[in-house]
Formats: sequence, C-alpha cells, structure tokens
Amino acid sequence: MERRTIGAGGLAVGAVGLGCMPMSWAYTASRRRGEESVRAVHRALDLGSDLLDTADMYGPFTNELLLGRVLRERRRDAFVATKVGLLVGEQHIVANGRPGYVRRACDASLRRLQTDVIDLYQLHRPDPEVPVEETWGAMADLVRAGKVRALGLCALGARGGRRSGAGLYDATLRRLQRIQQVFPVSAVQAELSVWSPEALQALLPWCEARGVGFLAAMPLGNGFLTGTLTPGEGFEPDDVRARHPRFTAEMMAANQPIVVGLRRIARRHGEGVTPAQVALAWVLAQGRHVIALPGTKRARWAAENAGAAGLRLTARDLAEVARLPAAQGSWD
Repeated sequence: MERRTIGAGGLAVGAVGLGCMPMSWAYTASRRRGEESVRAVHRALDLGSDLLDTADMYGPFTNELLLGRVLRERRRDAFVATKVGLLVGEQHIVANGRPGYVRRACDASLRRLQTDVIDLYQLHRPDPEVPVEETWGAMADLVRAGKVRALGLCALGARGGRRSGAGLYDATLRRLQRIQQVFPVSAVQAELSVWSPEALQALLPWCEARGVGFLAAMPLGNGFLTGTLTPGEGFEPDDVRARHPRFTAEMMAANQPIVVGLRRIARRHGEGVTPAQVALAWVLAQGRHVIALPGTKRARWAAENAGAAGLRLTARDLAEVARLPAAQGSWD
C-alpha cells in the first residue's frame, strides 16, 4: 500500500487506515462480534492499513482492550493512534484536560493496548475549564518520557455552522496556532468525505502548509457513501444514525444521487470497484498528507477499504464528483 507521512518526524503509515470505533461504540451493539473485529484488525494489517485509530472512551475502554489482543502479537505491524480528553458517564460525556488526568489516562491506555509506546496520542476534545496549552504540555511531557511518539488534535466536534460552512474550523485553527507554540502538532483528525467536504476550505490547507498529517474521519459518511444502506430500513435505538437528521428515510432518499454518481464512476473503473472505494479514493486525492480512516468491524470491508489505496481517479472522475449535488439535510 502507498505510504504517507505524518508530521515533521516523517512517521509513515498506509494511505488507508482502520477506524476501530464501530467495533465497540456508536453503532448497533447487537451486531458487534469480538472475534470478527479481531479478524478485521488482522486483515487490515495484512493489507498495509496499519494506522489503527481508537480512543479510551470507545466502550469505554473495551476498544483499546480489543486492539491489545492483536497488538500483543503484531505490535511491529501497527501504528497505534488513540485519544484522551473525554470521560463517559451514565448518560453524558464530559471533557477532562487536567494534566494529572492526562498522565493517568495515558498509562491506562498503554496497559489496555499492551504496548510500551503510543505512536500518535490525540486530544479528543479540549476541556473548556483548562487552558489547552496546559493539556498539550502534559501530552508533550509524555513524548519526552518515551510513552508517546507524536501528538494530534481532533476537530470532530466542530460542526456549528455546518449549513453555511463559513468559518467552520476557525476556533480549531486558533487552537492549533496556540498549541503549536508548545509542542509540534503531527496530525489533525477531522471529518472529510464527498458529502462533508468543509475541511477543504481552511483546515486541510493549514495542515498541508506545515507538513501536518490530516486524518480523514468518517470518509464513508457513516456508511451512507458505501451504497449498502436502504432508505427507510431504520436503525436500532443505540445506533447514532437513529438520531441523525441525514439518516431519516426522507433524507437518505433525497441524497441517493450522490451514491448513484459514485456508483457510475466505480463502473468505469471495472468490475469489483465499489462506490465506497471511489469515495475513499476521492479523499486520498485531496492531498499527499491525507490518510483515510474508514471504520469497520468486518474483515470483508477492511479489505475493500484497503483496496481503495490503489484506485486512481481521473480528472474526469474528480470533476464528476465536484458536480454531484450537495448533501441535503442538516448534520446536527
């Protein structure tokens, strides 16, 4: 698989990674199978999708424990990225960026992952009660202690203003400027997909100008861009899409032209090429520092996603994607 670099340190990873969240969090619990998820991780590693993206809050904790089972055998094959900064309660999630907590959380993640170093430690969400420089400084201390190799920032919560797209990541860019003065940012994780391209306006250019890796989260639009979801089939109550405005039957039907367009491009590239692979190839075409992080819990889909790294979209393909209708329905 094509290799791409993250940060000034030149850390190399496969162009398509593996988002591990669906194995333990956010999607229908009744469809989770631990052994099947373990097979998916092994398959991804076999194919060069070595960036494994997790977080201590997924589960909570169970996602890191699951990955630890694989890393115990294959640590050298993997690039481990996890996150800190969010605590999961009974019915709520709160941010905690206190330096003492960051240090304890890192040690706990290392134990669960069964490793002595985390390749990329990401701040999941800043704590509004703690200056971000203090949190980032504590994370930098972990690098100096040899527990972490590089630091990243997640911008997944920056969805205010989704309808206009104007200034969507202004607050994130200001935060990046602040923490960059404390310790280098190696990667930024934010949503980027055919139906959510807002990061292209300012956030991705900021990363490209500084050699910062861009980890494209949700590149398949929470599964919509795969073309495998049927409008109106519904989701179980514990699935985040059950409460998502873009996943109502009406909005899924209204946004089908996007999937039709991806499928049309896929057919031009030959039998076996899928809309999901076209969607991922589009993400990878947005810049040489972009790494796609499609999430899955099945080996079959991990293999299909990895195959997208070898798909090269033509100028005609890219122009056709640009002409697809914008997604209908609010995001939040």
